[in-house]
Amino acid sequence: MKLVATTLLALALGACGVETAGTAATSAAIKKQELDQGKKTLEQAQQKIGQALEQEQRAASATEPAEK
Repeated sequence: MKLVATTLLALALGACGVETAGTAATSAAIKKQELDQGKKTLEQAQQKIGQALEQEQRAASATEPAEK
C-alpha cells in the first residue's frame, strides 16, 4: 500500500512539473510573438520616418532657388 501511495505521489508531482514546463513553453512562445511584433512595428516606424525625411528633403529642394 505504501508503494502505491508513493507511486501515486510521485506521478502527481511529476505531472505538476510537466504542467509547469508546458506553461513556461507557452509563455516563451507568447514572448517570442511579442518580440516579433515589436520588431515589425519598429521596422514600419523606421520606414515612415525615412519617407517623411525624403518628402521633407524634396520639399526643401523644390523651394530653393535654382543656382546658375
